[in-house]
Amino acid sequence: MSQATSHSSLVFDLLSPASAQDAQPIFHRLRAQEPIHWSPQLQGWVLTRHADISNALRDPRLVAGPMTGQFERLPEAARTQLLPLRDAVNMWMGHTTHEGHLRFQSLLKRYFTPRTVENLRPRIQAITDTLLDAAAAKGGSIDLVQELAIPLPSSVIAEMLGVPLTDEYMLQRWSRDLTAIFSAFDVQQLLRSQQSVMEMMNYMRDVLAQHRRAPGENILEVFVRAQAEGLVSEEEILSNCALLLFAGHETTARLISKGMLLLFQHPEQFAKLREDASLIPQAVEEMLRYGDVVGIITRLTVAPVELGGQAMEPFQMVYLALAAANRDPEVFADPDRFDINRKPSKHVAFGFGSFYCLGAALARLEAQVFFETLLRRFPHVRPTKDTQPTWESRPPLNRELRALPVEL
Repeated sequence: MSQATSHSSLVFDLLSPASAQDAQPIFHRLRAQEPIHWSPQLQGWVLTRHADISNALRDPRLVAGPMTGQFERLPEAARTQLLPLRDAVNMWMGHTTHEGHLRFQSLLKRYFTPRTVENLRPRIQAITDTLLDAAAAKGGSIDLVQELAIPLPSSVIAEMLGVPLTDEYMLQRWSRDLTAIFSAFDVQQLLRSQQSVMEMMNYMRDVLAQHRRAPGENILEVFVRAQAEGLVSEEEILSNCALLLFAGHETTARLISKGMLLLFQHPEQFAKLREDASLIPQAVEEMLRYGDVVGIITRLTVAPVELGGQAMEPFQMVYLALAAANRDPEVFADPDRFDINRKPSKHVAFGFGSFYCLGAALARLEAQVFFETLLRRFPHVRPTKDTQPTWESRPPLNRELRALPVEL
């Protein structure tokens, strides 16, 4: 069992925009030569092998929480400024203690049942049709990311939380700031994230009060009943509503936008999908595996841990490269080939074990309805001529698709 060391035969600039633009070559080299890699730059471990990442995701000694590890490295003055953000994030499901995570997961499982999710299909279909109608009415080029991929899941999760759709764009602005919590190493950016989290919680305080005056069968009702049973506090409800408004649409938006780009980049696969819509569910799984929909997530060791023969000390950051695990040749044949006929898929885009994403079925349904409807109504959708996708670097080793011009 080897000990933690700040020395490595492999040296990478993991925070550069260039590495974020194309992380797979770095992942391939790390997975082959040093699958559990100590990064002096990140002051943490980077894991790239499917087996190690799966084991880490189910190990209760590794807890989620991007603020926990980053926070202690900041100057004292910055830590004081960011205390409200740390306290809010540490109440999030998936970012609290292991016991706290299981408590919230148990509560929300009451809502995210297969029947509840499937019952959302007509509403998802209606929102998809409305968005496509508006896009078609514009004529010419549209931005698939901003006009379709983001509004669809954000509208769905907003309705599930009792949020008026008229406030959707404000929620999207807040969500962009929350994304930085998972990658920002800049105090000013974290302060902007903190401001947005506080604004979201105050906003949800009013929405929650309105729900109590006129209850409905939605996620808020699950929380209200749990609070009456003494299972959650008011602040926990507000903090987790902010999380759900953010996390409830970000992954699906990435899945739809990056999935569409993959089809453009692999025309032979796109042709198969046009010819046989029954392939859409497994095509969505391949988009999740191949498309780097979730690049890296963080964990913090809270006790001595051994993973893959490597000893890790308490309170060390661990970076789980899900995008690397999803290209592991030990698990996937020809992993760098995008193949919508691939099945079954053991990808970890939605996590694993007790940290498996509660909204996975909803994200799959939203993406399936979107692609089914788009290809039925606009089978000749194509990239806008003489334009390129717009990317935003999100170090370490991740990037966001911000614009994808298309013609319906």
